[in-house]
Amino acid sequence: MLLLPKLQNLPNNFPIEAAVRIELVEGIPLLHASSTVQERIETLLEQQQQSPLNYEEEQELDLYEEIDDYLSFINRTIRNLYLSQNQSDL
Repeated sequence: MLLLPKLQNLPNNFPIEAAVRIELVEGIPLLHASSTVQERIETLLEQQQQSPLNYEEEQELDLYEEIDDYLSFINRTIRNLYLSQNQSDL
């Protein structure tokens, strides 16, 4: 049985609308963070290189990392299901 990880929180300024985009890769729909979310992550990472982030920013960046891990898990699962389905069709 496949266990889906559980997200505990979303960042406070996480855009509920248009937060995730769907991209077709070899006919498989994959989920990625939207350009808005990616820009925010890049801003936080650049800021982190200049000086330490404050607590809220550090928490926000950690939550974005958790969301990225979650999306990666979903994408791997979808891809594996697609590949196993295609193998059984052969």
